[in-house]
Amino acid sequence: MKLLLGLNALLLLAAVAGGLLRVGVVLPGIGDAARLGHAAGFHAALMICGFLGSVIGIERAVAVKRRLAFVAPLASALGGLDLLLGQTAAGARLFVAAAIAFVVVNLVVVHRQFAAHTVLLLVGALAWLVGNLLFASGAGWAAPLPWWFAFLAMTVAAERLEMTRMVRRGPEVGVLLFAVLALMLAGATWSVWSPAPGGLLFGLALTLLAAWFGWFDVARRTIRAHGLARYIAVALLGGYAWLAVAGLAWIGMAFGLPSRDAALHALGLGFIVSMMMGHAPVILPAVARVKLKFRGWFYFPLIALHASLVLRLGLGCIDSSWFAIGAIFNAVAIVLFIATVAGAAQAWRNQHGGERAREAPT
Repeated sequence: MKLLLGLNALLLLAAVAGGLLRVGVVLPGIGDAARLGHAAGFHAALMICGFLGSVIGIERAVAVKRRLAFVAPLASALGGLDLLLGQTAAGARLFVAAAIAFVVVNLVVVHRQFAAHTVLLLVGALAWLVGNLLFASGAGWAAPLPWWFAFLAMTVAAERLEMTRMVRRGPEVGVLLFAVLALMLAGATWSVWSPAPGGLLFGLALTLLAAWFGWFDVARRTIRAHGLARYIAVALLGGYAWLAVAGLAWIGMAFGLPSRDAALHALGLGFIVSMMMGHAPVILPAVARVKLKFRGWFYFPLIALHASLVLRLGLGCIDSSWFAIGAIFNAVAIVLFIATVAGAAQAWRNQHGGERAREAPT
């Protein structure tokens, strides 16, 4: 597990470095030019399939409590490593193998608990498989990206749908969500052959999904809570706002507007990474057996992330120099979050290690 988590950290840092290189920012002392070139060229694949695919796979493997379930995250992490080494075909095949294994794991989940959210997790896994098959086939980036993002959006939607059981909702809430996600899959499918109309449908689905989250998610209530519950709600609601921005930008891209960067990074950073920051204090203790001491400092990387996106996607449209500055602070926010998690883990060990020492017999 430690080796797999270490590989995931490497892929995350490589994806961040590659993203910076794509906007003309080169970090000194992080490796040779060839590796950086691969990280830049496969930035999206490294971040979505190599890092996030592996992290989600680990979470699901821990949930099903089967050693074979770790085949999926291991294959996706090794696929990302192959991309960094320039082995594109091998990496793409490993991504396909990871997605197949992940589909099997989700079939086990559905078999154990047949519910709307588990079925949605399975559909998301199938979307990842389709995207990876398109990537392995050599299709252009316009083909796999909607499927990859559909996988991530459906994973988040399934988890939030499960949380709606905490409040009384009618069956129409789930039906409405499935209708929106069906529109998303239709847009992703159409994008394979015709990116413009497919992108229009996909962007509309993203916007409607943001509206669903904003209206039905329990975060609207927990924002009035305290401590960790409020922090998670802030992260979620901020992510939903960026999801709406991503939907509008994706629609604009379909009409030929220069909004591609806004569409991809409002979705990938504003929505997905905000979800990751919000859920990490709950998921990490369960998955990685790492105890965290929650404190208000968790807000700093979250605020930094959203502020960096305002610089990149807002001021960057006015003055191009802000675009690169915003991208740098995107990376700073992610690194700051990693440091915050490490500090929270150390704070927990300091407190509870001291308690155990006081309780030990002398």
